Amino acid sequence: PAMAGSRFTAPTAAEAELLLLQKQALAEEEAAKTKRELLTHFLQEKLSREEQSSRWGLHKVRTAWRSAQRKAKDQELRQDMEILSQTFTRVIDCKDGVIEALVRELEEAEEQQNRALRSHLHLTDQLLHLQRCRLGYLEQGFNAQVDALKDDFEAERCGISGG
Repeated sequence: PAMAGSRFTAPTAAEAELLLLQKQALAEEEAAKTKRELLTHFLQEKLSREEQSSRWGLHKVRTAWRSAQRKAKDQELRQDMEILSQTFTRVIDCKDGVIEALVRELEEAEEQQNRALRSHLHLTDQLLHLQRCRLGYLEQGFNAQVDALKDDFEAERCGISGG
């Protein structure tokens, strides 16, 4: 029994080795746990950086895409403006042509109206001259008839007074 008590108090070499192996296993397990935690932390950090990098890359891609879309839309709008400008120029040229034709027609109509007015005035002057001549002939005829009547009247009067 004395030996049995000393056995419990002093560990044997096998127990010490077992205790050492247990401590080493515990230390290795702690080291593995720490390593796992570090690796987990590292991977979480790496994942966070990758997510941030991915967000930044996506932002860059969206910005580049929007820029490309803006350039395409800008080019499309410029082409539309060029087409509209050319169309507007053609319409204006066409309307200018119509206006010029109307101005020519108006000038021709004014010239024709002036010729008609001159012709009308000339014909009116001729008619007035003709009417004056006619009036003159009628007046001469009237005066001749008055003279003839006077002569007849005088001859009759002389015939009544003298006879």
